[in-house]
Amino acid sequence: MTLRAVLREAVAQFKHAGLAFGHGTHNARDEAAYLILHTLQLPLGELDAVLDRHLSAGELDAVRAILHRRVKERTPAAYLTREAWLGEFRFYVDERAIVPRSFIAELLRRGLAPWVADARRVRAVLDLCTGSGCLAVLAAHAFPNAHVDAADLSADALQVARRNIRDYTLGKRIRLVQTDMFDRLAARRYDLILSNPPYVNAAAMRALPREYRHEPRLALAGGRDGLALVRRMLAQSAAHLNPEGLLVVEIGHNRAALEQAYPRLPFTWLETSAGEDYVFLLHREDLP
Repeated sequence: MTLRAVLREAVAQFKHAGLAFGHGTHNARDEAAYLILHTLQLPLGELDAVLDRHLSAGELDAVRAILHRRVKERTPAAYLTREAWLGEFRFYVDERAIVPRSFIAELLRRGLAPWVADARRVRAVLDLCTGSGCLAVLAAHAFPNAHVDAADLSADALQVARRNIRDYTLGKRIRLVQTDMFDRLAARRYDLILSNPPYVNAAAMRALPREYRHEPRLALAGGRDGLALVRRMLAQSAAHLNPEGLLVVEIGHNRAALEQAYPRLPFTWLETSAGEDYVFLLHREDLP
C-alpha cells in the first residue's frame, strides 16, 4: 500500500471512531498524518512528497499498530509518540504531565513584544504551573539573559520538565521548584511571571472526552468556575514582581467569568491564533 492509501484508511477510521483532537492537531487528517510520518521516521513537514511511497509489510504493521492504539485506547497522539511540538521546539512528554500546548508559546516567539521592549533586559522569569517545562524552555530562548524558575506542585511533572531542560542543555539557567503556587518561592522577585494553569471548570471536567482523561487531573481542574488558581495568582503576584513587571496568564474559555469577577482590573487581552480571549496581561502596578 502507498502512504496515501494508508492515510485515507486512517482518516476514515478516526472519523468513524469519533476521536477527539486538540493535543497538537485539530482534525483526523492531521493527526493520522503525524502518527504515520512519525512511525516511519519521515520528516513531519513533507507529507506531499511521500504520499506515493510504498510501505513494506513491516512498515505497514507498525503504522497500523499505532493507529489501532489511537482508536482503541483514545490515547492522545503525543503520549503514543512521547513527543509534542510547539513551533519548532520538540518536547518529551508522557502521562506524568499535561501534553504541551499553550498560546503563550506563540507570544514567546516574539519575545512578548511590544509589552517587553528589550528581551535582553529580562533577567528573572517564573513559569508557574510549568508541567513539562515547555514554557520555561521557550522563555529561556526568548530572553537570553534571564534565569527561569519552573514551578509546579507535581513531582511527576517536574521529572518530565527535568528531561526537557536537560535536552535543551538549560540546567544552568532553569531551576525546578516543587511548590504549591508561590508557597516555596519566598521573597523571590521576577520581571515576568508566565502561567498556563489548570483552568477547566467543574462542568467541563465532567464532560471531558476520553483523550483528555489520560492527562493528570491536577493539571486540568480549575475548580467550580475554572478560576481557583487564577484568583491566587491575582492576589499574590504583585509581591513577586519587580517594578514594571508583567503577569501573563492563559485562562481558556473563562474570559467572561474573569472579567465579571474582577471588573476593576485593566486586563490586556493578547492576540493569539485563536483570537484575543485566551491570554491576559497585567502590569504589577495594576495588581492588588
